[in-house]
Amino acid sequence: MPTVSFAPPNDWAPVDAALRHFAQFEWVLFTSRNAVGFFCRRWRELGLDRDLFQLAKPLIAAVGPATAQVASENGLRVDYVAKANTGEALATEMRTSLGDKSVLLPRSDRADDRLPDALRAAGAFVTTVVAYRTSTPESLDPEILARLRLSEIDAISFASPSAVHNLARLIGSSDELASLSQRVPFAAIGPTTARALRDAGVRVAIEAVEPSPACLADAISKYYERQPSTAGNA
Repeated sequence: MPTVSFAPPNDWAPVDAALRHFAQFEWVLFTSRNAVGFFCRRWRELGLDRDLFQLAKPLIAAVGPATAQVASENGLRVDYVAKANTGEALATEMRTSLGDKSVLLPRSDRADDRLPDALRAAGAFVTTVVAYRTSTPESLDPEILARLRLSEIDAISFASPSAVHNLARLIGSSDELASLSQRVPFAAIGPTTARALRDAGVRVAIEAVEPSPACLADAISKYYERQPSTAGNA
């Protein structure tokens, strides 16, 4: 049951300006596949030269192999891939490389300031642009939503803070989400999503050791290996 949808920004002007002055940046940091996809989509819509992304400058960094793969598929030359799949980890790993560097950060309209603040603390000059919007789907499957409200499922997995906030709105409130977490195990894909759940007063029963779909699936599997009698049929 998707609780998140993605759309272009309301105003492409900041992205357009960044693309037209792309070579003036020394680093471009991509923290998600969506950031890559929408950024490159706009580059194609503007009819810019594909070789733009193969120039010596800027260097390009990605958070995690999945984001790096999408970047490569879109014709970007990826110069650095963060060892840990979080924006904060990327800033920490690259700290010594970013001092006095001009950094472009394409991101969601809902992204918080932790990453740009960390980059600026490392001495970088950061330009943030909204490459895409994160919103709530127009409709949800009513049958699945009804089963969720009745706790007729074995676990609910969350892959982003937006999924947390949107589901809380869709079922009524954070209090209802917190109440549901006492009856159904909630699983978070990583520390950022787990933090969003806890900030909403929700109990996190399962947390992936690394923020990736494979690690989330593994964490859910191990949870039920420890508690086989609690598993149902869903």
